Amino acid sequence: MSSPPRPEGPPSEEQPPEGPPPEGPRPEGLRERKKAKTRWAIQEHALRLFAEQGYEATTVEQIAEAAEVSPSTFFRYFPAKEDVVVRNEYDALIVSALRGIAPGAAPVDAFRQAVRAAFEDFGPGDLAWASARARLILSVPALRARQLQAAAGTHAVMCAEIASRTGRDPRDLDVETFAAAVIGVMIPAVGRWAANPSENLPDLLDAALTQLAAGLPLTGTP
Repeated sequence: MSSPPRPEGPPSEEQPPEGPPPEGPRPEGLRERKKAKTRWAIQEHALRLFAEQGYEATTVEQIAEAAEVSPSTFFRYFPAKEDVVVRNEYDALIVSALRGIAPGAAPVDAFRQAVRAAFEDFGPGDLAWASARARLILSVPALRARQLQAAAGTHAVMCAEIASRTGRDPRDLDVETFAAAVIGVMIPAVGRWAANPSENLPDLLDAALTQLAAGLPLTGTP
């Protein structure tokens, strides 16, 4: 998901969340599971160091040392320092859930169900990690820029899944527009949650997608 509107308050004032980042669909095979474990460890230590020292003050070498890997191993998993924050498993989780939704469901309803299903297994620690990550992205210009670049990949994934469900070409304007609309309504929902972590993220996303399904009606009173 793309970067939401910027909330107030630097993430460096927060305590780093406990535990690893939320996992995506379980990797197949021992080799892939080991790679996933290493990737999660690098991200966990990176976020902790960013919270303790600040993003700019933390080096790739420090992250690698904390995760007990070499800098070259870091770069095998993350092409740049920004990617250790921006890369996440949320797209994979939503796509995996979307593929389990009945083919006849309306596209927006399918996404609503998929978002709910994707967050079903999230515990407080998972949500704390995701919130800290979102706030960090919003506070660092380089991360916001990288997140914007990553949004193009999210859009392509969405287009492919929508096309598969509807029998359309992923390059159709209607498909591309719908995918962009889904991403667009989710951005402010994530931004609101990042600024107010006590709110329920799945509920906010569901409300945003419900508005999209209704044609985004907007009256003078809420």
